Amino acid sequence: MKAHILATSGLALILAGCSTYAAEAPVETAATQTVEIPQATGYFAERSDLPFYAPDFTQVSDDDYLPAFEQAMTIHKAEIEAIKANPAAPTFENTIVALETSGQMLGRVATMFFALTGANTNDTLDAVQAEIGPKLAAHSDSITLDPVLFARVKAIYDNRAAMTMEPEDAVLLEETYESMVQAGALLTDAEKEQVRAINTELSTLTTEFSQRVRAATVENALIVDTREELAGLSDGEIEAAAKLAADKGMEGKFAIALQNTTQQPSLPNLENRAVREKLFTLSHDRAVMGDKNDTRELIAKIAQLRAQKAALFGQPDWASYVMYDRMAKTPRTALDFMEQMVPALAATQRREAAMLNAKIEEEGGDFEVKPWDWYRYAEMVRKEKYDLDENAVKPYFEINSVLENGIFFAANKLYGLSFEKRTDLPVYHPDVTTYTVFDKDGSELGIFYFDPYQRPSKRGGAWMSNFVDQSYLYDQKPVIYNVLNIPKAPEGEPQLVSFDNVNTLFHEFGHALHGFFADQKYASLSGTATARDFVEYPSQVNELWATYPEVLQNYAKHYETGETIPQELIEKIERAAKFNQGYDFGEVVEAALLDMKWHALSPEQAAAINTPEEVDAFERKSLEELGLEIDLVPPRYRSSYFNHIFSSSTGYSSGYYSYLWTEMLDRDSRQWFLDNGGLTRENGDHYRATVLSRGGTMDYFKMFENFLGRAPDVTPMLVARGLTGSDEAADSTASDGKLPASTVSK
Repeated sequence: MKAHILATSGLALILAGCSTYAAEAPVETAATQTVEIPQATGYFAERSDLPFYAPDFTQVSDDDYLPAFEQAMTIHKAEIEAIKANPAAPTFENTIVALETSGQMLGRVATMFFALTGANTNDTLDAVQAEIGPKLAAHSDSITLDPVLFARVKAIYDNRAAMTMEPEDAVLLEETYESMVQAGALLTDAEKEQVRAINTELSTLTTEFSQRVRAATVENALIVDTREELAGLSDGEIEAAAKLAADKGMEGKFAIALQNTTQQPSLPNLENRAVREKLFTLSHDRAVMGDKNDTRELIAKIAQLRAQKAALFGQPDWASYVMYDRMAKTPRTALDFMEQMVPALAATQRREAAMLNAKIEEEGGDFEVKPWDWYRYAEMVRKEKYDLDENAVKPYFEINSVLENGIFFAANKLYGLSFEKRTDLPVYHPDVTTYTVFDKDGSELGIFYFDPYQRPSKRGGAWMSNFVDQSYLYDQKPVIYNVLNIPKAPEGEPQLVSFDNVNTLFHEFGHALHGFFADQKYASLSGTATARDFVEYPSQVNELWATYPEVLQNYAKHYETGETIPQELIEKIERAAKFNQGYDFGEVVEAALLDMKWHALSPEQAAAINTPEEVDAFERKSLEELGLEIDLVPPRYRSSYFNHIFSSSTGYSSGYYSYLWTEMLDRDSRQWFLDNGGLTRENGDHYRATVLSRGGTMDYFKMFENFLGRAPDVTPMLVARGLTGSDEAADSTASDGKLPASTVSK
């Protein structure tokens, strides 16, 4: 499961007032004659003069961001005042489009800044983020809660039935109005003040949460004294551990950095059980150590404030408040969807645990499987049952070949795209590479930045975002980046990756395709500007091509011999994909349900959780209620390092279920591709026309039906996960596998 797309943090809150990556637009209002708008200065005053308006990182220092933010907010405030002061009656152009085109400098500053704080931060940038977060939240509130501005928007909205608008104009009007209502425009003055105070405090707390998690992840690296303790790892992995320890000032020792998830990639290969347990515990207990990086009191306060804010809007809980624009619409729909899979999943966990315990006994062990043992013995069973050795697979997956001969090749076959590496664009880190993307007619489509490797300055996970959004209003093409966290091979060695990392590469480029194929007038509706429980759908569909024979044969070649991966090895990968779902699927379901539990709290319930111990107790109780084997299969993220839902930078609160929801859409769509000829231009063009190019401009169920010809069906997902082979699975789904009609109607 991937972390998904990176939101532009505080600026994303300015829903009605700023096109995040906008540039200069040909919009004039009479208000500019009466309100003086300060002249922008410095690098961010204008669009970049690089190709496609790509950011020029050589022109900006860390110390430039704070004053640039301050200047940009001042200018944006004046632009809003100009809209309010316009003596002309409110119109779509002088109010809605004017709002859309305001805040251009602020968008440029935020785009570069939040890209860096996610992918290559430092103490200076962290300090700026801590200071600017609350200011951005207050700035957003000053726009969305402004009664004069809202009166203009509401006047247009109330008259929309009598207006002639293009479909995209109508969506922009509706979303502008709804976002201001969601921000509190209809609240009383006293309630608005409460919202402002809560938003400011939440911005501070969520920023602090993400910074503590990153620090805890770095500081909780496993440290061992001897090479022998790392027996089972490759020589290259051990050398990398020695280098990391030396970089930490511990020459002669060995260090393994933590990944963002509970399970760690080294666990299957480590032979020393005590070392496995230590590594797992460091991961599982990060940010709960009672030190400066403990996040539990932050979690309690965030949950309380979110519940309080929801109550101000008349909603019973935070989940109900934030899901208004989701495809699923309500927490109950999402919970029903997930809970129907729990019986079969629980049975699978018990069955797989018994299988692993048998293997442990066979290997001479006198213990029962624990989380730090699970993947090691699961890998043994996988090798035995499916004759698949992950280490035998990796030599066929060299990262540059995966990208250029796999991902780019599939994009060419499906959509006619071509790619040209370039070296003239400044990047924010030497590991970043750039490509020009050409469309099927040979025209330039956009720029792609690729940043694959793990480093201490990067937050965990993988994501996609835009430096520049596509927009016809601005004559702007997309500039997109993918960020991953693949451990970097020692210098001079080939960069081989696991098949899981291969999937992640295809997944994140699926997000990139969604952005590159944007075909919108307005940047705020462009590309991946879709609901949380829809945006992961195109990225998951793109994973299909990672194992498609024609694609595999083009990129999966042994790094030493050039031999194409054998067909029997491909078949083993595919057969083994359904194995270990008790853990792989279980940890995701648990994390998604844990997210919902935190955000289904009423203000009174949240107020009862204050101390670190009470946070732990609530997490434990919530997980126990699921009926899954939580001591064997902990959630993919514990609350204490669940950046998706408690960080300022991702916006997945009450939304982690989206990965499961969109997997349903994905698996249904994969079956369509396979039933209709697979990797063909006709199929790619149809998917591009009905889904990838639509942005956030239409109903998501309608979009899906335009592509597939019917409503979603959960059955292909259950089959793919190997959860349909038991009575529990059969009992847990509708007879035809379709979602209830009440679920699929918007």
